[in-house]
Amino acid sequence: MFTKSLITRLRNPRYVIVFALTALSLFQYRLLFAQTAPTSGPSSFTARLINIEAATSEVFRYTTTLRNGSGKAGIYDLQTALPAGWLITYRVEGSQVTSVNMEAGKSQDISIEINAPAGTKPDKYKIPVKAVSANESLLLTLEAVVKGTYSLELTTPTGRLTDEVTSGSRKEIHLVVKNSGSLPLKDIEFSSQLPTNWECTFEPAKVQQLDAGKTADIIAKVQVPDKTIAGDYAATFTTRNTNSNAQAVFRMVVNTSLLSGWIGVLVILIAAGLVYYLVRKYGRR
Repeated sequence: MFTKSLITRLRNPRYVIVFALTALSLFQYRLLFAQTAPTSGPSSFTARLINIEAATSEVFRYTTTLRNGSGKAGIYDLQTALPAGWLITYRVEGSQVTSVNMEAGKSQDISIEINAPAGTKPDKYKIPVKAVSANESLLLTLEAVVKGTYSLELTTPTGRLTDEVTSGSRKEIHLVVKNSGSLPLKDIEFSSQLPTNWECTFEPAKVQQLDAGKTADIIAKVQVPDKTIAGDYAATFTTRNTNSNAQAVFRMVVNTSLLSGWIGVLVILIAAGLVYYLVRKYGRR
């Protein structure tokens, strides 16, 4: 009976208009309530990932969310207790902060960056981070798993970084690259910074993998241009991969060739003989 009565009334345009306006008012009220009602739930300090693994030379980055559910606006100070030598940075929307001003019922994303000092032993380290306001203290325990270190060294078999080369010649310099870290290194490449017009190639040009504590022998073939002035020159050799790099700076002493020396002496003797001849011939006139 009720259904038939409702259908009969809806056939009347007046009832249709009243029904539509009532439904629209109810929808607007519910939408306004949803926008203005504070978010329910307690305060919290959470992270998407609490456990991150990285080498000591890398940054441990955490994405966290702080929520003020206390019902009152407040300032939350960010505090931590780090192992000796460790560093921590808090960022909100890219800016470095030490505290956050939070409105009631609001949430804020906070990026946390943690740096471990060189030489940190591989292990799992717990980092307690607190957000402290006048009304509450929220604790978030992060875990930084140090898996080891990346480190490269570049030197020579004897440790000597001085060599001699003749102008216009090619010199082979024997280098040793060492993985002095505790993690394997891949795709190690080599490059050089030389005086103008000097050239250098490496053999091999790349080391595919070098395990911790291992070394590899490299030959740098340096070509010195002709007519290079005798003297001391600096040559820098670099080895690198995506995780580490190292340099070796050489003192290159360039000498002129023996033939060039004799040619120079001959030119001087010819010039002196010519002067002597001209003096003898025209000097008494």
